[in-house]
Amino acid sequence: MSTANTNYSQSVKRLEEILESIDRYDVGIDQLADLVKEAADLIKNCKTILKSTEQSVQESLKGLEE
Repeated sequence: MSTANTNYSQSVKRLEEILESIDRYDVGIDQLADLVKEAADLIKNCKTILKSTEQSVQESLKGLEE
């Protein structure tokens, strides 16, 4: 899954799927590295979205103070 156009909810859902697969030992050692990389990319995407959302909310609230 490409994280470029993935929203926060989709990223979290995919992270949960990856964790479930790993927890159930459904992942072979060859696939594990790919899933860990995908999970890291999804986490980065979530952080970016959260930071952007925080900035947007702060800007909106700042406008109320004036």
